[in-house]
Amino acid sequence: MTRLTTAKDAGLIGCHDCGFVSGPYPQQIEPHNEPHCPQCGATLEFRKPDSFNRTWALLIASIIMYVPANLLPVTITTTLGKTDGQTIMEGVIYFMVAGEYPIAFVIFTASILVPTIKILIMLMLLLTAQRQSTWRPEDRTRLYQFTEFVGRWSMIDIFVIAILVALVRLGSVANIDAGVGAIYFAGVVILTMFSASYFDPRYIWDRVPPEVEFDEELM
Repeated sequence: MTRLTTAKDAGLIGCHDCGFVSGPYPQQIEPHNEPHCPQCGATLEFRKPDSFNRTWALLIASIIMYVPANLLPVTITTTLGKTDGQTIMEGVIYFMVAGEYPIAFVIFTASILVPTIKILIMLMLLLTAQRQSTWRPEDRTRLYQFTEFVGRWSMIDIFVIAILVALVRLGSVANIDAGVGAIYFAGVVILTMFSASYFDPRYIWDRVPPEVEFDEELM
């Protein structure tokens, strides 16, 4: 544990493209004289430009799409002329009834639990960062790292649907097609991933008092 001195306080900037840290630079940089990364040449910013507005826009769009993603069928099954659509939760219930509990658990976790938790975490991070809260910065940083790590696994349901659509093609006997709910669900996953990428976790530390001790691994 060590006392807090942020890279911004020291005039250091981390490149968003390659991760290289360079500086020192003055706290206020003139727009016409922006520094560039000495390693890859990308423009350097102390904080991601317009981070809050972009993150809010993407997150709100994902919340809007989250409703039809769970209410509309993600798969449409045709068996002997009978057509039936299944939502994500109906698919989970189907595998549970069939005794395939591991598959039901994976689909429920990746397709329902993870997107819901990620949206809630991003809402909390945005609200606390915009209000310049100093509450538990280490834990909030870990939550952000968690959302970035697990977000990609939410697409597992879409991968399963794509495989089923490609494999189950038996003409009039049986067919599986992707439902409109799959499109909305894919949109939710993509939008939440982009919202996390636009959020700048360094805002979490901007108002933390210098006397606070922190874990060096998070900075």
